[in-house]
Amino acid sequence: MVDSRSMLGQVSDFDIRLLRVFKAVVESGGFTPAEMVLGIGRSAISMHMSDLEKRLGLRLCQRGRGGFSLTEEGRQVYGAVLTLLASLETFRTEVNGLHHTLRGELNIGITDNLVSKPEMRITRALADLKVQGPEVRINIHMEPSDAIAQGVLDARLHVGVVPEVNLLVNLEIRPLYDERSLLYCSDTHPLYTAPEALLTTACLAEHDAVIPGYPLPEVARDAHALLNGTATASDREGAAFLILTGCYLGYLPDHLAAPWVAAGRLKPLTIADCRYLTPFVVITRRDRRFHRVLEAFLDALEGQKGSECP
Repeated sequence: MVDSRSMLGQVSDFDIRLLRVFKAVVESGGFTPAEMVLGIGRSAISMHMSDLEKRLGLRLCQRGRGGFSLTEEGRQVYGAVLTLLASLETFRTEVNGLHHTLRGELNIGITDNLVSKPEMRITRALADLKVQGPEVRINIHMEPSDAIAQGVLDARLHVGVVPEVNLLVNLEIRPLYDERSLLYCSDTHPLYTAPEALLTTACLAEHDAVIPGYPLPEVARDAHALLNGTATASDREGAAFLILTGCYLGYLPDHLAAPWVAAGRLKPLTIADCRYLTPFVVITRRDRRFHRVLEAFLDALEGQKGSECP
């Protein structure tokens, strides 16, 4: 029988493997979804989880007809696993600094709908990083901005790309670019064919509009205050869904709306004060340890200033 105290004071390679399996199961939401991530079958995953629970002497999760869920001990162990694996990655990158070849991981968090931005600094910096280190593993996480900021602070993410809104002082901020948002209606909305003389801020109160459910800079809050907000969206894609119904006005980044504008599905309304800029920034921890892959990415990003997609 395995002693429940077997992991106290020592962590073997086998233990690390079991902890990585546990992390994948938690982040996948269960044993079956984790099969694709881990490349092993459900029975093997179940065996690994049972081994880990025996070695820790703790029940980590509930599984069965009611679905997969973590116990309170499981949640605490998951947090400790993240800290441990982040420390291992830090060790790996520090050792890599002794060699000329760039190896390791870059975990980057990016908010939604930035891939269509004409200034492709992120894309080109990632391409440069891959040229410098062909063995570098790049992991992109698309998440809300607050989750990205927290991920950078708890070292789950090395770097994030977020709007410059409500950021904590213990984050180091690098300006990236401004994103322009305009007020749009769809081709089935009454204002689509309205004469420009009738397009005033006063008319906005007569039409339903979608309001973001995510944090906005002050200038954006002022612009949204002119609208008759009767619906909310958790992200920009959700706002686009509602605007395209023809029932709502709403703000969208111009690069996101561009394909629909080109197709005649959306139209920006030329109303004074109905536009704003959102500054986007790159965030890292102020007290971060040296991470060779991260520094190479930040240098590549700095080298892309002013570049635009042809």
